[in-house]
Amino acid sequence: MEVSPCELCNILNKVVTKHPDLKTDGFSLESCRGMVAVMDSDSTGKLGFVEFKYLWNNVKAWQCIYKQYDTDRSGAISADELPAALRAAGFDLNEEVVKLITRRYSDENGNIDFDNFICCLVRMDAMIRAFKALDKNNTGTIRANLPEWLQLTMYS
Repeated sequence: MEVSPCELCNILNKVVTKHPDLKTDGFSLESCRGMVAVMDSDSTGKLGFVEFKYLWNNVKAWQCIYKQYDTDRSGAISADELPAALRAAGFDLNEEVVKLITRRYSDENGNIDFDNFICCLVRMDAMIRAFKALDKNNTGTIRANLPEWLQLTMYS
């Protein structure tokens, strides 16, 4: 079993249509390409069973967090709600990183809809796992040459 970006897009969009309480304009093919790219450990361009299962389990858990931390029940995560939602998802980030995430993933009012929230967390999870894999001595710093850096950042 392998899931292409197009298939992932169809799966995720079928799920969100069943949840009218989630503010979203749907998952775009481009966002699904990005999610496949950061999850695709063997660089096939598709998610294998284990990769898809990992993603699916995270999406389900993050959907619960999204609903729980949308405290004003707007259907979106506001800039004020975001830090607690990120912590609940396992990402304890400093204020500057949270501001960058808000700038990158929110609308003009500072609200993050469901598909952008999921795309953000998928990317962050993958980047942290990649960093930890390169931080072999667990020092909190890594060394990467240009080809390693490009491989890490361009197909993600």
